[in-house]
Amino acid sequence: MSEINELSNVRASMTDNSADTEMLLQVRSIGKNFGGVRALDHVNFDLKSGEVHVLFGENGAGKSTLINILAGAIRPDEGTIELSQKPVSLESVHEARRQGIAAVFQEFSLASELTVEENIFLGSEETTGIVLNKRKMRDTASEIVNRLGFDIPPRAQVSSLSRAQQQMTEIAKAMLTNPKILILDEPTSSLTEREVNQLFELMEVLQSEEVAIIYITHRVAEIRQVGDRVTVLRDGRYIDTVDAKSTSQQELVELMTGRSIGEFFPEVSFKPSDVCLALKNLTTRNKSVIDVSLEVRSGEIVGLAGLVGCGKSEIGRACFGIEPIERGEVEFLGETLNHLDPNSNLKRGLSYVPPDRRREGLLLDRPTRENISLASLDLATMSTKAVLHRSSERVITHNLAERMRVTPLALEKDANTYSGGNQQKILLSKYIARKNKVFILDEPTIGVDVGAKAEVYEFLASLAAEGVAVLLISSELPEILNMSNRVYVIRSGTVQAHFEGQEISEENLLNAFFSESAQGNTIRSATP
Repeated sequence: MSEINELSNVRASMTDNSADTEMLLQVRSIGKNFGGVRALDHVNFDLKSGEVHVLFGENGAGKSTLINILAGAIRPDEGTIELSQKPVSLESVHEARRQGIAAVFQEFSLASELTVEENIFLGSEETTGIVLNKRKMRDTASEIVNRLGFDIPPRAQVSSLSRAQQQMTEIAKAMLTNPKILILDEPTSSLTEREVNQLFELMEVLQSEEVAIIYITHRVAEIRQVGDRVTVLRDGRYIDTVDAKSTSQQELVELMTGRSIGEFFPEVSFKPSDVCLALKNLTTRNKSVIDVSLEVRSGEIVGLAGLVGCGKSEIGRACFGIEPIERGEVEFLGETLNHLDPNSNLKRGLSYVPPDRRREGLLLDRPTRENISLASLDLATMSTKAVLHRSSERVITHNLAERMRVTPLALEKDANTYSGGNQQKILLSKYIARKNKVFILDEPTIGVDVGAKAEVYEFLASLAAEGVAVLLISSELPEILNMSNRVYVIRSGTVQAHFEGQEISEENLLNAFFSESAQGNTIRSATP
């Protein structure tokens, strides 16, 4: 294996060798260990001025480790890094930025109680003597935001911004130092189609200014749209560097996984029977949901589709008792629920899986075992009179994690040490200990790779086969088309259309998505 790996690395270093003078960055034989885990194994990587070089691989392939090294967040155990053919040592984020490398990570590093302009200059404040030069910072922040074309008020508090606006703030912060290399980690995961197009236009401008971009995405269709070259990593090793425009999606997926992907979506056997969850003229207090009526039966997956910000997520949150309800009814197993709260719903057998696993779903600094058992501590199999049965907890959580294929499985390892795909599996494991009648899953595959998505889809199919009622809230059109027995299209907080069986088609759903107010936004229709 090491000989094959070395041959691959030689191939990488020889890619476009005739254009060595254009190389802005060269990484040679980088290695990194975390305890007994080999995160990077003698990986080579290079980057030309003005190109978009996509870093592609499954969760846990080593992408995050590599970009953290390049961003100065962690130091490699071995190997060299050259910028403009000169060796550099990137010992800190500050040093990397001084050398012209800035990163925008998927997980934001913003101070929520500060304003946009304060976050842009955080750690790099302008001063006149010992006094902050607020006017200069405000003017510079406005210039950066206007240049990028972002719709974010510089004086707004970050906590008041949408996730998309927070991502724009991160990008603006990265552009403060006019970097030669910009690292974008899953930048489109929280953006509407209009904002995605805006980001891609910005990338074209940066390329014309000879800024090189390292771009990480799990969306295969984006690669051909924005990439010049693609480097594929698998299990911490370099696999290949290929042309982004001429390499097919099938070839990329097979390079990433090491196997033929075959049919991506499983065959789902729907046998709908009794209504488990019903909404009747539901309206939330903030009017993000208005007079919504729908139902979900046991043994089926019902898709909730629509544009980003249409109100579909708020429907799921209202059912679970997170979003306050102004009027209307929620019925569970034929019973009208007068007092909705998450704890009571869990005990009833109604679970909601949030889209932001890091902020709402998991305790990242706690062991995997604790995260999985957290929602089930009141069960008799876990505890007696508030006394936890440790041995039972270990057995149950191990079995649940094995069912969801959490790898490498280490129950005492903190959740934040796992890849995004495995964190999502831990989150799902957290709820399947209970005998749920209804599962509400809000964007269950956001930020996970192709292989992990396939495993989540198999899990959803198994729930339907077991007679569980599943409400699937998703902005991924292929997910809705291939996994749903019925689909409700949500627009401006209301049910725009309802489709079932052969009516569930891309054309019908897209026709239902659009109105004059929705121009410029679209659901993500890319292949996963």
